[in-house]
Amino acid sequence: MTNAIILSAGQGKRLLPLTETRPKCMLAVAGKTILEWQVRALLAAGIGRGFIITGFNSDLVEEHINDRFGADTDRIDIIFNPFYGVSDNLASCWMGRHAMDDDFLLLNGDTLFEPALLDSVLASPAAPVTLTIDFKDSYDNDDMRVELHDSMVKAVGKTLPDEHTMAESIGLLYFRGNGPALFREHLDRQMKQGDGLRLWFLSVVDTLAKQSLVRACSINGHRWCEIDFKRDLEKAGSVVLP
Repeated sequence: MTNAIILSAGQGKRLLPLTETRPKCMLAVAGKTILEWQVRALLAAGIGRGFIITGFNSDLVEEHINDRFGADTDRIDIIFNPFYGVSDNLASCWMGRHAMDDDFLLLNGDTLFEPALLDSVLASPAAPVTLTIDFKDSYDNDDMRVELHDSMVKAVGKTLPDEHTMAESIGLLYFRGNGPALFREHLDRQMKQGDGLRLWFLSVVDTLAKQSLVRACSINGHRWCEIDFKRDLEKAGSVVLP
């Protein structure tokens, strides 16, 4: 059964002062926290277990999950990342590596999406790694850029030049078959080399893409948003509400 890992360790400093005492995943959108919207969508889609990687004010997240999910808390585990203040999200993935024994979804804690988008990802053609992508007219320095060859991902990263950028990653991935073991192996390798604390987990996906192991799943036409700034919070309600 497919599990899910949500990376929610960060404070979200670009949203200060809203995140002065609570992590970004605890900000409210249309009456629910970002995290609650994500967890409810995953549970409704039939996810087996959810693993939430926390960091900044982790206790608030744990209390929130216990308060809002009742009996379903048996299907939700909290994993604390003690490196959250000095690391990027590859370290959060590494902390959750024991949850990567079977097929799993991996999503950033600031990505909101309509349920139909998740259904499309779960029904996508099988591949070791599936990277969800969307398209727009131009890409800025904050976008996680993607280079494609037909349906396969050739490269992913924020420093891809414009001439190689064909899409952006939305922060939702699906690992199947031998994909979980490969991802876990490369996470371990990167952490042992000593620079894992400074890296995004998509640097590992980029390595796998260069081995022709990453398939793109276009979610063009579905509603989603990444919440980095206050203006993103203002439009996020239109993503999660019918």
